[in-house]
This record gives sequence, C-alpha cells and structure tokens, in this order.
Amino acid sequence: MSNDPPSISVTETQKRPLYELSTQFRNWRFSPEHLAHLRFSLNAAAVNAIRHTLESEKPGSSAVVSFLTADEELLLVKLYVTKITQLCGHFRFPEEVEATAVSYLKRFYLKNTVMDWHPKNVMLTALFLATKTTNNPISLETYTTHIPRTAPSDVLDLEFLVAQSLGFEFAVWHAHRALWGIILDMQNHLGSLPDHRSLYESALTYVRASRLTDAELIYTPSQIALAAFALAAPNLAIQWANSKLQTNRTTPAVSIDTFFHQIDLLKSLITSVGYPPDIEAVREVDRRLKLCKNPEKIVGSTAYLAKKAEEEKRAEEKRNKKANETVAEGKDPFQQEDEKIALGLVDYDDDDD
Repeated sequence: MSNDPPSISVTETQKRPLYELSTQFRNWRFSPEHLAHLRFSLNAAAVNAIRHTLESEKPGSSAVVSFLTADEELLLVKLYVTKITQLCGHFRFPEEVEATAVSYLKRFYLKNTVMDWHPKNVMLTALFLATKTTNNPISLETYTTHIPRTAPSDVLDLEFLVAQSLGFEFAVWHAHRALWGIILDMQNHLGSLPDHRSLYESALTYVRASRLTDAELIYTPSQIALAAFALAAPNLAIQWANSKLQTNRTTPAVSIDTFFHQIDLLKSLITSVGYPPDIEAVREVDRRLKLCKNPEKIVGSTAYLAKKAEEEKRAEEKRNKKANETVAEGKDPFQQEDEKIALGLVDYDDDDD
C-alpha cells in the first residue's frame, strides 16, 4: 500500500473560494451556540476575577455589586457600534473603514470584557486602527482634536492591546463588497439592470443593519450580501440565486434547500436584531458598569497600584536573574551588545516586559 498523501487536482484547489483561505474564515467564524458560550465564559471569568479582587481589598464588598451579564455587555458594545457609524459620518470615512472598525470592535470583545475595558476608548482605538489598515490614514492629532474629551493617549494606550486581541489579523472580508459583486453579476446575467446604483444603496442599508447583529461572526460575507439583496429585491435575488445554483449541476437538492434556509435565517436576524439598542437600557448598564469595573484597570486605585507594583517586582526579578546568569557564566555583559552594534542588529527580545 502506498504511503503517499492523496493527490489533490488543480481544479479542486482552484474551486476553493479565496475567502476560505483567510484568517477570518479560520479564526473568526462561530456557530451561534459557540458564540454564546464564549461570551458567557468570558463574562463568568471576569466576574470571578473582579469579585476576588474586591474581596481581597474588603471582605464582603462584592456581595452588594450587581455584575453585568454577557447579554448586557453585548448591549453596551452594540451602542458603540452605532458610535462608529456616527464618527465615520463626521470624518467622511469610506464604507471600508466603518465596516472594518465594527469588525475590530466585535472581535476585541470575543477576547475581553467591558468590565475590564470600557467600549468607548476601545471603539476610538479600533476606528483609528481601521483607518490605517484600510489605507485611509488620518493624523492622531486631527483625529482626537475633532472628538470631544479625547486625548491622543486615549487611543495610543490601547492600540497594541487591540491589535494583540485581534491576533494581528487586520484583513477583513466585508459583505458590502460581496453585495456590489452580486449587483455586477446580476447585470451580466440580465444583460442590463435598471437603476443598479439605487438597488445597491437599498440593499446596503440591510448590510449596515447586519453590523448591529452577530451575522459576520456566523455567516460568510456573500451570505450576508445575498440576504440583504433579498430583503431589498426579493424576486431578483431568488432569480439570481437560482441561476447560480443551476449553473453548478453538482449541487444536490438538499444543499440548495439548506442554502435558502440559511438565507431566510439571516434575513430574520437582520430584521429582528439589526437596530440600535434602547438608550435608557444602555444607560442603566453603563451606570452599573461604573460599580463593577475591574479595580485593577482603574488608574490610581489600590488594586491598580498593587498590580503595577507586582509587575515591577517581577520585571526586577527577571533583570536580576539575567544579570546573575551572565556573571555565573563568566560572560562579559557588554561583549554581546558590542557585537550587535557592529553588525547593526537590534535584539527585540531583550525588553524587560
């Protein structure tokens, strides 16, 4: 029996969509159940950590704290998704920047909780980062000057944390681009499409509404685009989808049924959840957040100062350990640095943190 791996034909690899090779497909797509479990686990871990910190400072103090639930955290994040839209309108950023910033904000809170990091500054940082990764840069001074009560440090202090939480995966595949592709393909399919720009804008409103849902974390950009198209022009969408499915004669009937069922579920998600949150409900959540925010993240608090002192202690121990090892081995601590300077090299692993 041959031990050679099974061969893959060129046609098979060519048929695989580019999207499936992306980090978005591999790392940022979830089932609804997985998404709910992930948020619940993050919330529970944050509550336990904050409760432990509060009890360490003052036993019994956590009993009177009303911690946020995972759904309440999501409600607050949803509000700041709408703030991204407002700021993009103010700065006249293109659609790409807005969509990318929204994705960054959502992804950040799949790794962190609002009880550790308030969405306001995370939102500002995500948007600023999106202007750079989409090649629509704006100076930090101009950016912060036009946003009330915002200093450059509010953005810069979180930029690395946001990038790290994203896994430094900045490329995002968007539904609005897929939607334009459908419109162009529809023109080819019908020969002509009257007022295609108006049709695109109409469907785009549903794509934008989908950003207020979990759609992009569950479905592909093309599915979201088709659902938006179906909401704007149902008959045209069905006509186009059937023509594409009929072209692929290898697609079994059950897959076609499943496909349309998924689109129906997505349409329902957009129309039932894709709207801004109730402001009064969000204010109540934000009010409670001030009482249950992680003390270790509040600059100047006892817990914050204690954590900083512990970090300094560990850094000092690391430096001392490295110095002792160098002396014990009889090495000249300056020889290695001199060699690096001569070669024009920098050791980025030699940081203390």
